[in-house]
Amino acid sequence: MTPRTILRLGRVSNLPTVWTNALAGAVLAGAPTPATVFLAALSLSAFYIGGMWLNDAFDAEIDARERPDRPIPMGEAGRGTVFTAGFACLAVGVLIACPLGSVAVGVAVALGATVILYDWLHKRMTIAPIVMGAARFLAYGLAAVAVGSLTGPALFGALGLFAYIIGLTYAAKQEAYDRIDRMWPLGILAMPVLYALWQANAMPFALLLWLAFAIVVLLALRFLLRRGKGDVPLGVVTLIAGIALYDAVLIAAAGELYLAMLAVAGFCATLALQRLAPGT
Repeated sequence: MTPRTILRLGRVSNLPTVWTNALAGAVLAGAPTPATVFLAALSLSAFYIGGMWLNDAFDAEIDARERPDRPIPMGEAGRGTVFTAGFACLAVGVLIACPLGSVAVGVAVALGATVILYDWLHKRMTIAPIVMGAARFLAYGLAAVAVGSLTGPALFGALGLFAYIIGLTYAAKQEAYDRIDRMWPLGILAMPVLYALWQANAMPFALLLWLAFAIVVLLALRFLLRRGKGDVPLGVVTLIAGIALYDAVLIAAAGELYLAMLAVAGFCATLALQRLAPGT
């Protein structure tokens, strides 16, 4: 298995959004320490990569028909090997969470179970976007409990992310067909946009970041509405990068302006890495 195949299977171009989730969850829960945020981000990275590997392993037969350019149908990776590596990554994610406390371990186990449920059944259940939203909700939760507890700001921030991921995942489920049959479910994206605006309130820098976030969401919706060839994948990867900007707004609204800039860097890094490795 080549390094390029390993990177493609793990969708590593989207990892910066996982790191900004860890940062935002920790900031909204209290006073994060670098070591705690690092461990939370590392644990979440293992869950993300493992989830992406398992996604391809579970979908191998469907991908052979609908996305034959994926690594397993192309013969670049064996399905059994991908399964093994995916489950191993989830186990590593739980192990990394152990120094963060028993509550964090419990959240990590719940996150791993949610990832497996999504990867196993997402092609067969209509509530798949909700399950994926729950996974990112738990990502905030893991970082929050690692530094203290799931405070009100962390909880509501996680709920906003939950709604955002539901809309994003709904769009991503149509990606193989390169069309969106019904646009109304994407209306749920208004919830995180409005929540982020409410949090930004009258803080100039947070409002500037919110404007950037809103523009990214509108741009993604334009791609999805345009219905041209390749527009749905383009809209999906734009929404994925926008996760980091959502995090940036909430971090800035919490008064951590320098940390918010790190989240903005995560947005830029995601866009850059998507040019090197596919984000979907």
